Amino acid sequence: MPYGKSAFGFEDLELYRAARSYRKSIYSLIESLPVDERFALAQQMRRAAVSLTNNIAEGYGRYNWQETIQFIRQSRGSLMELVDDLNICEDQSYADASLLRQIQADSKGVLRLLNGYIRYLEQRKATSKQGKPKVAN
Repeated sequence: MPYGKSAFGFEDLELYRAARSYRKSIYSLIESLPVDERFALAQQMRRAAVSLTNNIAEGYGRYNWQETIQFIRQSRGSLMELVDDLNICEDQSYADASLLRQIQADSKGVLRLLNGYIRYLEQRKATSKQGKPKVAN
């Protein structure tokens, strides 16, 4: 889908696109986990990866600055959970070290975008007279 052409708006956010790509990387990593982790660590990683993008989407759909910010903060928490899960994968040698380093680097990129979006929303909230975001058309 070309940039700026989504029906719902959140799909056009650079943050959402990066988080979606990151989620795909996590899902690929999950496929390489040992069988005995498929129902523990793998499920936890899936939930956190889905939460990462779901909260961006849900926050975008809110018509209140503070609620939107809160959902993005929840997304950031899910990212931090995934970073810890990556540490577990590294500690247990569940995946190639270079792959884990690349996903860790991607984590930093997504975190930068999350923090930037939170700053943007907080600035918009501070300058908004009505306290409500403008609904995307």
